[in-house]
Amino acid sequence: MGKFVMKQVASGVKFDLKAGNGEVIATSEVYTTEKACKNGIESVRKNAQVAGIEDQTVEGFEKVKHPKFEVYTDKKGEFRFRLKATNGEIIATSEGYKSKPSCLNGIESVKKNVVDAPVTEA
Repeated sequence: MGKFVMKQVASGVKFDLKAGNGEVIATSEVYTTEKACKNGIESVRKNAQVAGIEDQTVEGFEKVKHPKFEVYTDKKGEFRFRLKATNGEIIATSEGYKSKPSCLNGIESVKKNVVDAPVTEA
């Protein structure tokens, strides 16, 4: 079972969603308060369950309405995803993956792990 791990950073509070094996599968922005961070976690829980996937690595990709996971390539040519809420705000991002199938597996892992992931503090 996955878990959300909240931690203090220099400029506020952020969370990582970790899979059952302890790997980070998604990371949040930095929030100014713990309450805002917890709201972000709830937003990820709610939106990840119903989000479609917009594959921006394909030419002429089909636009998907929010909430959605956007799959894209970064400057290093690695595949990444970001989860956008209904309002279009980015609420979670991934690490870089060497292959698109691995990135898509990361999305599935987020969808599976958010359901009953407890919230802990680092």
